[in-house]
Amino acid sequence: MKTNIQGADGAVVGLSGLTLPTTGFSRAVDRVIRWSGEFASALWTILVMTIVLQVVLRYAFGIGSIMLEETQWHLYAVGFLLGLAFTELQEKHVRIDVLSAGFTSKTRLWIEFLGISCFLMTFSLLVIWFAVPFVVSSWELSEVSAAPGGLPYRWAIKSFIVTAFVLLALIGMSRLTRVWAALSSSR
Repeated sequence: MKTNIQGADGAVVGLSGLTLPTTGFSRAVDRVIRWSGEFASALWTILVMTIVLQVVLRYAFGIGSIMLEETQWHLYAVGFLLGLAFTELQEKHVRIDVLSAGFTSKTRLWIEFLGISCFLMTFSLLVIWFAVPFVVSSWELSEVSAAPGGLPYRWAIKSFIVTAFVLLALIGMSRLTRVWAALSSSR
């Protein structure tokens, strides 16, 4: 599996094949995103253990639990949402490099810059814009599960929508600074 390679000069060659220097901002943001990614990774282990527990309780002892079922989807949601920015950091997301593989390095940098600016940042900010009132409403209502025996803090899980897209916007800005630094040095 191909991974990011960092040279002695701090430039990183990612899966995209672009050589991007790091910036002070990108190093700081990348540390935060790595931490959230490691946290999300730990959640997958907890999720698997929760699923195993529920299966054993249900099939071995005939005990069902709505709380365990909701815990599963809460863990899955948080793991997925926090993993979005980490996936962008690792360049493990879906890309269209097949189309740009034949372009010059500078052209590919401009495509990356425009793609992040026009699509990633716009989408992230749009989701944040619409998610904040949704989350605030949930907080104000102290929203809980509608299911009897469900989890009491539905507002907490909804808060991760905003958190995830703020992290995604941060990693987008981090990558923009790196792409801009590469474009500036290629002049």
